[in-house]
Amino acid sequence: MSKNCTTVKEFILLGITDRPDLQNPLFVVFLLNYIITVMGNLGIILLIRMDPHLHTPMYFFLCHLAFVDLCYSSVIAPKMLTNFLAAKKTISYNACAAQLGCFLTFMITECFLLAVMAYDRYVAICNPLLYQTIMSQRVCIQLVAVPYIYSFGVALFHTIVTFRLSFCSANVINHFYCDDLPLLALSCSDTSTKQILIYVFAGFDMICSLLIVLISYSFILSNILRIRSAQSRQKAFSTCSSHLTAVTIFYGTLMFMYLQPSTNHSLATDKIASVFYTLVIPMLNPLIYSLRNKEVKAALKRSIERFVLVLR
Repeated sequence: MSKNCTTVKEFILLGITDRPDLQNPLFVVFLLNYIITVMGNLGIILLIRMDPHLHTPMYFFLCHLAFVDLCYSSVIAPKMLTNFLAAKKTISYNACAAQLGCFLTFMITECFLLAVMAYDRYVAICNPLLYQTIMSQRVCIQLVAVPYIYSFGVALFHTIVTFRLSFCSANVINHFYCDDLPLLALSCSDTSTKQILIYVFAGFDMICSLLIVLISYSFILSNILRIRSAQSRQKAFSTCSSHLTAVTIFYGTLMFMYLQPSTNHSLATDKIASVFYTLVIPMLNPLIYSLRNKEVKAALKRSIERFVLVLR
């Protein structure tokens, strides 16, 4: 009998928990999380655009990182917040496909943007005299455009493959958003090829982007250790500290999720890790780059002073 029997028109998202007494408290927590995420990332984008002192390659990349964080948090959070209060926690078939595609696009873009930012710090510290030449405006645009284009292509491919599968009757997704693995668990088609594609692409994206980060920072560390002045070493370290903190949190979460032993693997841990990299990290990044970065704090101070002068 043919399994080409797609009759599912909508999916039900079980969410983070099915406990009724936790729905309202979690709504408040994640609403505050999303408000901070939007304000923080929009604030970073506006600050960089408005302050001429931040019109450098480093902050050009940071502006795009903030945009990506804002976008992929916004792909997940509004629907999740709605479902905390809704009696029927549904998402349409097409909306589920769109959510998966957008999430994958921005998630993969973030991986490679962090790698690009590591390369930028490598050039700034190891080749400071050639920095402006190497990191020209044209090169910066190319370094941002390639991750967007590649990520969109990969996300579109995965979304098409996933939604060409048959979903005969089961439509309950044990997650708080439409993700590949929970969707595959519902399919009545053979998903072995799709699962292989997921691990191949995820492995390639993580390994390539992480290698760029590790190689860049190995050269940076080697260069910093050769600096004789303690003050100069401290200054060099300070230019990398924000990015290194963001990289550690992001890749640490992904490795916790994908490299843990299969005996420890569960949907509960998957949900916790997903909450962290879809909702918590986009909130933390603006705080990391504003609280640990003297130039951003100085730009924020100048903006506040200008605003106060306008009010007077």
